Amino acid sequence: MRTVSLHTTSRECASNANLFARNRFHDPWGLQKAVQPMTPVIAPPRPARSAGTSEDSYDDVVDMFLVLRQLPGESHEYRRQRECIVARCLPLADHVARHFGRRGESLDDLTQVARLGLMNAINRFDPAKGPSFIGFAIPTMMGEVRRYFRDHSWGMRVPRRLRELHIQISRTTGDLVQTLGRAPTASELSQALGVSREEIIECLVAGDAYQLESLDAPMGPDDSGKPRRVADAIGSIDPQIDRITDREAVRVLLTALPQREREVLHMRFFESMTQSQIAERIGVSQMQVSRILASTLQSLRDRLE
Repeated sequence: MRTVSLHTTSRECASNANLFARNRFHDPWGLQKAVQPMTPVIAPPRPARSAGTSEDSYDDVVDMFLVLRQLPGESHEYRRQRECIVARCLPLADHVARHFGRRGESLDDLTQVARLGLMNAINRFDPAKGPSFIGFAIPTMMGEVRRYFRDHSWGMRVPRRLRELHIQISRTTGDLVQTLGRAPTASELSQALGVSREEIIECLVAGDAYQLESLDAPMGPDDSGKPRRVADAIGSIDPQIDRITDREAVRVLLTALPQREREVLHMRFFESMTQSQIAERIGVSQMQVSRILASTLQSLRDRLE
């Protein structure tokens, strides 16, 4: 996760602005002429808040952008003013991160994602096209966080259409629970969202991959009162698993045998009949049955090799 770091705080911005104001009257190198007309790089004072309210409208940020646009893009003053804007708006990004903080993801990760969204908003905001920075920045940051949930918070990779449908199902389920007084069925969700019932079921099954549980996660006590883990509910390894390939290979060879050889093998190995019983059923001697079994088994071994 990339970290959004600041090298200039609001206090430093104010200090640099005061230093800039003092140096306007003492300029032995003629820097003032080199950057004429010069606009003081200073963060406008925040509007006074009314008593009893903690709401911050961030109206002064637009004025800060207007100052920023008057500065040369590659100048040190431009970078310093931009850092002042970032420092001023960081609480706004942190507030957006806390809004999504109870959805199973780390608050630190969400804060970094929201701050990346803030940087995108600062890079794209044009005060000439809109008078409110909040109205532009908040949807940008929330969209970045939602995109993070959509693309990175699933424990397993599932198709994008199912991830987006899963969000719609979550919202619609809450509304239907209030309306119906119970959890909605797949058919009711299908009717409300306008998608097929099969797709709803597929999405609900895929929803189990949103957050995978550890094999060491507790599952509650067993019948004897001992604690159980998820790993205890997983079946053990089948000792015959290594023979699956051989079995499937022999199945193809058996279908190619003549009918009498197939019947003899079936009676001997699947019905557990003796050679004498097989000879009596097919009308041959026990010696002939022995020869049929020996030649057929040898033929199968040779073809498997």
